[in-house]
Amino acid sequence: QVQLVESGGGLVQPGGSLRLSCAASGFTFSAYAMSWYRQAPGKERELVAQITTVGDGTNYADSVKGRFTISRDNAKNTMYLQMDSLKPDDTAVYYCKAYKTRPVATNYWGEGTQVTVSS
Repeated sequence: QVQLVESGGGLVQPGGSLRLSCAASGFTFSAYAMSWYRQAPGKERELVAQITTVGDGTNYADSVKGRFTISRDNAKNTMYLQMDSLKPDDTAVYYCKAYKTRPVATNYWGEGTQVTVSS
């Protein structure tokens, strides 16, 4: 049974930090690229950051560059998102996604974790 479970969300003041985790099971984690998405109320889901299968390549949305860091530990089947200098605009539900394109395009999604940035 494939599972992606996000954790680490919560309420934080502007300027604060949070570290999200995404624990994977039921599939070969190291064979999948991983990404974080977020969805704010009334907005479409947007890509936040991506990381390659072995972690040697990353990509970030312009809105989070220099503040967020994506990483993964294939030995622990876990992906992370370190979020620093948080802003109210970062408030959203954060989702993790596992994906690959070969031999068959496959996507798995987690259920999400709420991040609220407010004073």
